[in-house]
Amino acid sequence: MNYANFPLDKRVPLPNSDAGDGDDFIDIERLLGMAARQAKVVGVCAIIGLFLGMLYLQTTPPKFVSVSSVLIDEGLNKIVDDISAASTTMQTDSAILSQIEILTSTRLAAVVVDKLKLDQNDTFMNPPQSALAQGVGFVRGLIQYVRPSSPVMPGVGDISKLDPAARDALIAGSSRDYAILKLQNEIRADRVGRSYVIALGYQATDPALAKAITKAYADAYLADQLDASFDATERAAVWLQGRLTELRESSQQASLAVEKFRAEHGLSANSDGQLMSDKQLADLNAQLIVAQADTARASARYQQYKSIVDSGSDNAFKDAAISSDQPSSSVIAALKTRYLTVAKRQQDVEANFGPQHPQAVALAKEKADISTQIFGELKQLTESYRNEYEVALARETALRANVAAAQGKSSIDNQSQVQLRDLDQKATALSTLYQTFLGRYEEAAQQQSFPVGKIRIISDASTPLAASSPRTVIVLGLSLVLGVLMGAGFGGLNEFNERFFRTGEEVRDRVGLKFLGYLPTIGSKPSKEDKPAEPDLKVARSPAAIERRARMRVSVDAPASMFSETLRSAKIAFDVVMEGQGSRVIGVISVLPGEGKSTVAANLAGLLAANGSRTLLIDGDLRNPGLSRSLGMEAEQGLMEAVVSGQTWQSVGKIDRQTKLAIIPAVLRGHFSHTSELLSSAGMRRFIENAKETFEYIVVDLPPLGPVVDAKAFAPLVDGFVLVTEWGRTPRAMVRSMLESEPYVANKIVGAVLNKVDLKKLAKYGSFGASEKFFDKYSSYYLDKSEVRSKATV
Repeated sequence: MNYANFPLDKRVPLPNSDAGDGDDFIDIERLLGMAARQAKVVGVCAIIGLFLGMLYLQTTPPKFVSVSSVLIDEGLNKIVDDISAASTTMQTDSAILSQIEILTSTRLAAVVVDKLKLDQNDTFMNPPQSALAQGVGFVRGLIQYVRPSSPVMPGVGDISKLDPAARDALIAGSSRDYAILKLQNEIRADRVGRSYVIALGYQATDPALAKAITKAYADAYLADQLDASFDATERAAVWLQGRLTELRESSQQASLAVEKFRAEHGLSANSDGQLMSDKQLADLNAQLIVAQADTARASARYQQYKSIVDSGSDNAFKDAAISSDQPSSSVIAALKTRYLTVAKRQQDVEANFGPQHPQAVALAKEKADISTQIFGELKQLTESYRNEYEVALARETALRANVAAAQGKSSIDNQSQVQLRDLDQKATALSTLYQTFLGRYEEAAQQQSFPVGKIRIISDASTPLAASSPRTVIVLGLSLVLGVLMGAGFGGLNEFNERFFRTGEEVRDRVGLKFLGYLPTIGSKPSKEDKPAEPDLKVARSPAAIERRARMRVSVDAPASMFSETLRSAKIAFDVVMEGQGSRVIGVISVLPGEGKSTVAANLAGLLAANGSRTLLIDGDLRNPGLSRSLGMEAEQGLMEAVVSGQTWQSVGKIDRQTKLAIIPAVLRGHFSHTSELLSSAGMRRFIENAKETFEYIVVDLPPLGPVVDAKAFAPLVDGFVLVTEWGRTPRAMVRSMLESEPYVANKIVGAVLNKVDLKKLAKYGSFGASEKFFDKYSSYYLDKSEVRSKATV
């Protein structure tokens, strides 16, 4: 963006210097560009990683692993588990982890150490170490030397204060403890998948030692399981024996309590287990039912005959119940038969002779006598039935009383029966528990003679034939990966520290200036422009001085070079911006010293002069006139003298014979700190106005913006600035800060050029499709760089 023609009140704000595009969360193109730029760093770090990996392989002693597989098999002691009080079903992950903890316990490690005497084995106690481990030990030794500490053992204190015998004993004991701890840390026990198999392994520099330790560990684990089974069975038998005595006594006491309670409450039972009181109550209820039936029968009969008697003697014979109730041999039956016979004869006589016949009268009297006799018999029979009824009723009442008494006793017995039943249940439970424990005790006693463990070794430890570590392929691959990662880290750090201008796109996007082009590096590395002048004539004519002077004439000596083409682009930008102006004052500025602004100013002026334009080149850096030194100008008077004394350019100017370029040098005279006042003075304005009458272009080499204010003081006299930034050296933040702090200067900057560009590296910073990627295709339009360099060094 061009700020030259913008008024101060309509100035466009500068873009964010380092803010990325918010829409590109992950810029793949940028990442690929970063990878291409840092490929050498990554490659060097990868080679270093491989070298370190090979060094590690050469200095690390090989280690061998011997493995033994142990199966936790419950089928071995299934019968034992069924009868053992200490059985444990291994069906959960926690159980397998518990067995692994047992394998890596201190107790098993101590057994193996004592069995193989590992505390006396120098190969185990002091194995060969790698160079890396030795380096770590050396560092620890240095730390211990710098900060010494007395050896202290837990529970003992400072062993240096003990007598020699006690100290030797402690050291001997500590070596065993160290061996146990070392073995416990180095043994490996891992579950194989989801099975019940545990892989037990040990790694050592000696394959025979690895096999011996692994085999001893497996044997110790098997023996520990057998001992644990035997100890558990023995403890169970001892506990069962004591428990049996208690249960026997408790069972006996419970049985005695049952019998005693039954005897105290009279709760005797028959063969069916039924209480006697319940049996008696049932019998009395049955008798009461029979008595009730007899009483009802007697009452009915008595009431029947009583009603017959109450009806009188005349109706007694007419009651049908008389004949049906009495047997045929009874008196009433005989009287009844006689009565019927007499009645029939009377009926016949009365029918034949009439009721007054003497015989009929005699038969009627006889019938009345028989009826009287029947009524008398009925009265006697009724009284007999009354007596039977009273007897039956008395018997029923007595039975009712007996049933009530029996029911009361049965209720009390039933209440007692509940307590008796509770006592009997306790006695039965204790008896059953006693029998169960007795059987378990007998089984546990038998089990002590054949303890069986739950494990078996399914794969014995063997002597390893090949080293398990270090693994060459893995180490080299990991070293390569780590080297690449380290290179990526360093490359990322380099990219993170990249705060400089690399492409014209960054100039436009980060600081909002028009990009005028790239100025490649010419000749050898340029000398510092802030270097003091060299008064010695021999030094001034040295090859370095000649090269500096030639570098100031590249646009003249190599007009077809890329360097000259970029300066032509700058000239066109000035012509477009300053169109209509007769004379144009161009200031060449930079932010930092040594960015090549003097070289750009000299070549820009030379290019303009070579194209036929009347051009004046002024060295405006009065504190450090690098332009005058590089041109090799030896003058007694310069810009300062002309401005102070009010002279014109003709009095101090020098003319280049080839290009007709007029040059105003600057002469350094001691320490002069008021250069800014001089550049902004009325004398300087008159000097410039006088030069405008003659020249079309006035190119002024001004001091850097950063250290001094001279360029700001001269800004009112300038029509436009060219900002020179060094490729890969000028910080973007500093340029942006200077432009924001000096808006007056920023508004007059026509554009910026990137100087000292490394064209071989430039393509790595350009985005895909950008012009930076195609500079090699522009080579046919530019003078070869070697030719430019040769002409620059003439």
